[in-house]
Amino acid sequence: MSDVHTPEKTETLSPHLVSVTNQYAMVPAQSPLQHQKPISDNVATEEQGLTMKEVALMGHLVLRGDSDNPLFVETASQVLGLALPTQPLTSVEKAGKVVCWLSPDEWLILTEADELYALELALRTALTGHISIVNQSGGQTIIELSGRDVNKVLKKSTPLDIHPRVFPIGKVAGSVLAKSSALIRRIDEYHWQLVIRRSFADYIWRWLEAAGQEYGVSIESHQTNSQDRQ
Repeated sequence: MSDVHTPEKTETLSPHLVSVTNQYAMVPAQSPLQHQKPISDNVATEEQGLTMKEVALMGHLVLRGDSDNPLFVETASQVLGLALPTQPLTSVEKAGKVVCWLSPDEWLILTEADELYALELALRTALTGHISIVNQSGGQTIIELSGRDVNKVLKKSTPLDIHPRVFPIGKVAGSVLAKSSALIRRIDEYHWQLVIRRSFADYIWRWLEAAGQEYGVSIESHQTNSQDRQ
């Protein structure tokens, strides 16, 4: 195994570090849903009960470690700048960064793409012991749903009970969505985030758009946290 390689750092080798791919490239980044055209750039109105938006080109890191190890939890929290969630099915969010609990030893970290490389490097440098960090940015994307009828659309699409009593704000759960799957997080009462696999993005988008037709659908322009990245 080799040290982290960047254009400026290639000669130093270390046996205990795994190579981290430099996230910067000279080719344009493309989201799997870039071909979807916005219907409206406005928020949902009384005639538009569902608003859909892709939050594209975010950084997705999967972190694994021992949540029973106080040193691991404390160190990860310090690097992330927010408390690592250790309670099942919870998430935390701060300053554009989201950390979702996936299992007792696994978390999904969502961050701006331009911050991903530095964050991954910082985690690898600070954490010790039996840990794993996997960059899944290229294999996933995010769809955000909002609007007064968004919960009705989700009830069509997943068997999860999304009533606020059992699915409060901040809760996150993986489940079936249509004939695929998604990591579903409640941002607000009528605002949801779906983390989905890239290969199913077009299918899920079309499913949700069709499911919302009876309520009226507004499609916002694609949002990235690094617009027009090259």
